[in-house]
Amino acid sequence: MLRPVSNTQVRVEYHTIHGYRRAYRIAGSGPALLLIHGIGDNSSTWNEIIPMLAQHYTVIAPDLLGHGKSDKPRADYSVPAFANGMRDLLVVLGISKVTVVGHSLGGGIAMQFCYQFPRFAERLILVAAGGVTRDVNPALRLVSMPVAHEILNLLRVPGVMPSLTLAARTLAAAPHLPGLPSAVSPKRMLNDHEDLMRVLGDLTDPTASAAFLRTLRAVVDWRGQVVTMMDRCYLTERLPVLLVWGDHDTVIPYHHALLAHSAIPHSELETFGGAGHFPFHDDPERFVRIVADFMDHNQPVDFDPTNWQRLMSEGQRPEDFTGDDETVEAVLEAIEDERSAT
Repeated sequence: MLRPVSNTQVRVEYHTIHGYRRAYRIAGSGPALLLIHGIGDNSSTWNEIIPMLAQHYTVIAPDLLGHGKSDKPRADYSVPAFANGMRDLLVVLGISKVTVVGHSLGGGIAMQFCYQFPRFAERLILVAAGGVTRDVNPALRLVSMPVAHEILNLLRVPGVMPSLTLAARTLAAAPHLPGLPSAVSPKRMLNDHEDLMRVLGDLTDPTASAAFLRTLRAVVDWRGQVVTMMDRCYLTERLPVLLVWGDHDTVIPYHHALLAHSAIPHSELETFGGAGHFPFHDDPERFVRIVADFMDHNQPVDFDPTNWQRLMSEGQRPEDFTGDDETVEAVLEAIEDERSAT
């Protein structure tokens, strides 16, 4: 079992790229791992696992532009723009090959990175990734609407954040709430309340709040997720892919994992029973062990331009999808949905 060692040092460093300062955590040596966090979050979300991974790998965990300690300009916060930012940082660091790990929005960015810059990508790990179907937590749909600015302004009112945190903890500890089916546990509904409160706390900064809204509106509207990675999944044909999901995820439902697994037939799926949207927080040692096993058992892919040309010329092959008829039908619906392709 991998465990952090005392001489594994995690450093927060900065580079100014295209005029914007970008922060990132970096540690270890060996094959490169790029960890991409989700919306409103930052690289500190990986704090528990970086020291463990750094025993065997060079771990780079950036703060996306508009997040954490990176600059928060009025800029392009689309998924392709974030993928460009990851490429630019790797170029500055002198890293030309990387295994990409993306969580939530970071999963969509990771998929986009592998599509835009296949020469960089050796393996892909998607953790509760966005971009499968429209489904997303209703709270994110609400915040994407025009009233969101006023809602987020309330977070800066003294006492609001402590009250929200206390309410979330109280509800999560309750065995049952009136009006809910007895099978629905408040703990399950609020599985990720500590992480979500941490993210909300960061949004009390007006520049962070503005960047969050620009990012959210690039990927979510009142109907749900507005971008999809499903129509490009076939391009991963030779790329080793690992899917990691908590089966109690209330942000991006677990059935998205099953659809992604069907659309990427050669992918491996690891389910964290009882975990929510942050499975690497629920069981960090298991997460690290799974990543290490995946790295050990899957050789990095070498980019083949001839194969890439063939794949893009032939396009998606629905007959390759796996799973039962209902799952395959749901995958086809997700691909045919009128959403922006990443």
